[in-house]
Order: sequence, then structure tokens, then C-alpha cells
Amino acid sequence: QVQLVESGGGLVQAGGSLRLSCAASRSIFSGNTMGWYRQAPGKQRDLVATITPGGSTNYADSVKGRFTISRDGAKNTVYLQMNSLKPEDTAVYICNAYVSGYFPANYWGQGTQVTVSS
Repeated sequence: QVQLVESGGGLVQAGGSLRLSCAASRSIFSGNTMGWYRQAPGKQRDLVATITPGGSTNYADSVKGRFTISRDGAKNTVYLQMNSLKPEDTAVYICNAYVSGYFPANYWGQGTQVTVSS
């Protein structure tokens, strides 16, 4: 069973920072693109950032310059450093692993709540 476990969410004031972590099974972390998505109540799940095994990153326009995704192969962990947080960043943040192949598949963590107050 593939497992992704997020941590680091919480309540923060606007302008503050949080660092999210996603600990993944080694079998799913190694060689696969990892990402962070977010979802607010009644809204779609949207891409926040992705990172390839080689370290190439991609960000949603809404978080460019504020968020940084990174990965640590020794710990099988992907991080999301969130700075200059805004109330509109409030959402459940969900870790993702994308497995390519003949039958591509996405694996999802349970999510961690981030709430940004004004």
C-alpha cells in the first residue's frame, strides 16, 4: 500500500509562514514527480506546485515567488515552504505522487489544513 502522510498545517496570520512536509513510501517517492495541491470547501482541487525527480519545479501563478517546493531523497520527503501567506491560501493541502507508465496513476495523502487569518 502506497502511503503519503502530510504534516505542518495550522493557523497563521496573514504575512506569516508555514512549512508543510509529506513523508512518502520509498517505492513511490523514488523516480516519481511529487506535488502539492489544495482544496477549499466547495471548490476544485487545484495544483499548487510540482517537483520532478531531477528537481525541476512548477508553480501555480497564485503562489509564484511566495511558495517553494523541494524534496529530500534521503528522507523520502517533499516540502512546501509557504511565505507571505494570504487569507486566500486557506485550504486543505494535499500531497500527491504521480506514477507514469502504461496506466498512469495519482496517489494522494489525507491532507493537512492551512488557515490564514486576516
